[in-house]
Amino acid sequence: MLTGFKNSFRGFDINNLDFSAAGSWPIGVKVVFYLLILIAGITGGYHFYIKDLVTAHEQEVRKEPDLKDQYRIKAYQVANLEALKQQMVDVEERFSELLKQLPTDTEVPGLLEDITDIGQNSGLSFDVISLAPEKKVKFYIELPINIKVKGSYHQLGEFVSGVAALPRIVTLHDFTISPISRDGDLSMTIAARTYRYDDK
Repeated sequence: MLTGFKNSFRGFDINNLDFSAAGSWPIGVKVVFYLLILIAGITGGYHFYIKDLVTAHEQEVRKEPDLKDQYRIKAYQVANLEALKQQMVDVEERFSELLKQLPTDTEVPGLLEDITDIGQNSGLSFDVISLAPEKKVKFYIELPINIKVKGSYHQLGEFVSGVAALPRIVTLHDFTISPISRDGDLSMTIAARTYRYDDK
C-alpha cells in the first residue's frame, strides 16, 4: 500500500500543479494537500480563536485568589451581620446622645446665662463674656466664648468645675491667670468653646 502511495507521486511535478484540475491529481498529492489545508485550518483556528480563549482563561485563573479573599470577607460579614446591625444601632444611639449635648442656635444665649450664673454663684465678677465668630470644622461648628473674670483662686477653681459639669459640651482653653491685688484676687482670661452639629 505504501508502495502504491509512493508510486502516485511518480511523474508528478509540483510546478505543474493545476488547481482547476485538482480532481485528476494523484491520490498522494491530494492527501498531502488536504493535510496541509487541515494543518493550516487548525493553526489559524488556534491563533484566531483558541489563543484568545486561553488568554481569557489565564486572566480568570489569576483573579481566583482575589475572588476567594472577597468571598471570605463577605462570608464573615454575612455571618456577623446581626452583630454589625446591633453595633450600628448602638453607634446611632450614642451619636444621638452626643448631639443632645451640643447646643442649638437658640440655646447659645441660655448657655451664656448658665456660664454667667456659675461664675456669679462662685463669687466671681465678670469683666467680659462674649461670643466670638463661629469656626466651621468638618462636621461641626465651633462657637468660641471669650471670658474674663476676677476672684480668688478657689472661686476660679469652683467656676471651672461648674462649667465642666454643664450638660452641654463646653471645653476650656488658653488660661491666663494674673494677680490683681495683694489680698489674693486674681484675674483669669479663658477661651471657652462649645460646638454645634453642622447638619448641612
